[in-house]
Amino acid sequence: MRITYPSIDKLLSHVDSRYSLSVLAAKRAHELEAGDPPTLSSFKCDKAVGKALEEIAAGKVTVDPAHREVNLVDD
Repeated sequence: MRITYPSIDKLLSHVDSRYSLSVLAAKRAHELEAGDPPTLSSFKCDKAVGKALEEIAAGKVTVDPAHREVNLVDD
């Protein structure tokens, strides 16, 4: 399976490596599945990982370099 949306280039502009991207997406997907509120009002993807990737692409979820935890970005 290939990721076509959001594009890898757009996603990598928000994180420093593919590894960081995969860990961030997995952690955020688990949070969404556990019932954490989404940061976007609508999604193109139905699955939690796709939603997590859309949040990352929108700049709403980032890696905290000091703690390596998922950070939600407030507007």
